[in-house]
Amino acid sequence: MKKFLVIGNPVEHSLSPTLHNYWIKKNNIDAVYNKKKLDVSGLENLIKEVKEKKIDGINVTVPFKNSIIPLLDKLSNEAKKTQSVNTIYLKDKMVVGHNTDIEGFELAIKNINYDVNGKKVLLLGAGGVSPSIIVALNNMKAKKIFLSNRTLVKAENLKKNFNEVEIIKWGTFPDFDMIINATTLGLNSDDSIDLDYTKIASGKFFYDVIYNPSETNFLKSAKKFRNKTENGKKMFIYQAQASFKIWNNLVPEIDNDVMELLN
Repeated sequence: MKKFLVIGNPVEHSLSPTLHNYWIKKNNIDAVYNKKKLDVSGLENLIKEVKEKKIDGINVTVPFKNSIIPLLDKLSNEAKKTQSVNTIYLKDKMVVGHNTDIEGFELAIKNINYDVNGKKVLLLGAGGVSPSIIVALNNMKAKKIFLSNRTLVKAENLKKNFNEVEIIKWGTFPDFDMIINATTLGLNSDDSIDLDYTKIASGKFFYDVIYNPSETNFLKSAKKFRNKTENGKKMFIYQAQASFKIWNNLVPEIDNDVMELLN
């Protein structure tokens, strides 16, 4: 039996096991997918288990997308570009780190027919998924990318790899067409982002990478002020589909049942 995992801290919110186990069952694959909460000290042993073929694949979520890289034997081009890994597998006796978040974000945005070309985008957060979003936004020809993070030094470190982004102070908001929450603010029901919605013209696009809960306070408030909103569910599904294909050499179907499964 194949064994797959999603690792993170926190990881309780992850719906990866629900989605992957649905696809595993539907495609008659002898496998199981679980979630595992751990701290950084547990990463090395986990990679050892991949090498020993005790684990067949790992999805990586916050806060390990970057910190796990030194433990890997090889990175895909996408992982090198972003210095962010969300998918791990064994190939030719080497533990490979890959990034399916770029593909996941691009496909999600295209699926809802939002055209990023020529748009000004404000990205909140400089964590594990942010480099993937920056690459995707560049691929989709965003006109300008503003970056804001609660800890300034993290934003400055990210800018070293993406000189085109403009760092702005947390809590200040330039003129934008699209704003993306790539922070963990929203995982808890009482989380909020200090944002004066009354000073933002309506008709903007608010996107939250978080998909569980399905509507964060960030999106709820945006909707009240007549803005377009979208959560990270489709990005999550598309990046999962890409991981599943790598591990099982099979593209699982994204049908209505999948969308309902994650509501």
